[in-house]
Amino acid sequence: MNNGLPTEEPPNPFEAEQRALLHSIDEEPETWVFGYGSLMWQPGFDYLEKQPARLHGWHRSFCVYSEYYRGTPEQRGLVLGLDRGGCCRGLAFRLPPSEAHDILDYLWDREMVTWVYEPRVVDVHLPDRRVRSRTFVANRSHYQYAGRLPDDEIVSMIKLGVGLTGSNIEYLQNTVTHLDSLGIADGPLHKLLRDVGQPQRE
Repeated sequence: MNNGLPTEEPPNPFEAEQRALLHSIDEEPETWVFGYGSLMWQPGFDYLEKQPARLHGWHRSFCVYSEYYRGTPEQRGLVLGLDRGGCCRGLAFRLPPSEAHDILDYLWDREMVTWVYEPRVVDVHLPDRRVRSRTFVANRSHYQYAGRLPDDEIVSMIKLGVGLTGSNIEYLQNTVTHLDSLGIADGPLHKLLRDVGQPQRE
């Protein structure tokens, strides 16, 4: 019986390099993390400030199969990733210097359950300046990378996906609700939520 844990994953050949990149903060005056999905409404760490942020060159997309948090290997869900092209609006969090390395380790454990994501250092635009930030983008070479699926397939998977941290519908609802509260328009996600509809209740 599968308990929602990921299936056997081959070693990540880039782990040492990626961890080093994530933690290469000691020469930087501030440490920022950019969130575009669940990190916006459930960061799970302390921060000194959060700011609306815009990232160019990447867009928010349901491009990652979830076999753990919002689905299982038998009934995969879909979660958000940053995929190439376009622009993404989200939140940037400034980390306390004394806790930054521990928080980055926490984010590694959270995002790299499998290596369908990869850490990147990116420039994000805050309301008053541009800062360097850590984030996680979709790894296009990983088997969990879904790419651009047909709309009806996305809707079906989100309706059925349930994983360790809850339903796929709840994940979509929470993301849209938080984007709305921030005044961030994301037409495709609003349309997707309408297409999925509300979860059925017993």
